[in-house]
Amino acid sequence: MDKTKILIVEDENIIALNIKKKLRNIGYIVPGIASTGKEAIEKAEITFPDLVLMDIRLKGEMDGVEAASQIRDKFDIPVIYLTAYSDEEILERAKKTEPYGYILKPFKESELRTSIEVALHKHKMEKGKIQ
Repeated sequence: MDKTKILIVEDENIIALNIKKKLRNIGYIVPGIASTGKEAIEKAEITFPDLVLMDIRLKGEMDGVEAASQIRDKFDIPVIYLTAYSDEEILERAKKTEPYGYILKPFKESELRTSIEVALHKHKMEKGKIQ
């Protein structure tokens, strides 16, 4: 596996570190962890990850849905939501950002890996990098 870079956006530090550990176990690189939407956008611009794992509820004024929308528009980086929230209103807002996945916490490492690989493959196909 090539060294895929995944940015984690999660406002609970213990959860973020756990996700980081799981990603590294699978073989991914984690160039950073952000806890706010603003920080997520800044880190995406600096590290230009291959994918962003985005929590929906974040510290600060901007939630994960808004941050994901800006990251998609500015940098064309695929986003997978990784959240404990699945209510209808949030789901409808999230769908408008065209996410590459929506994983509910708690999740299994295998579910995370599968979702990431499918998202990365889909994004490459859309960009014409895979026939």
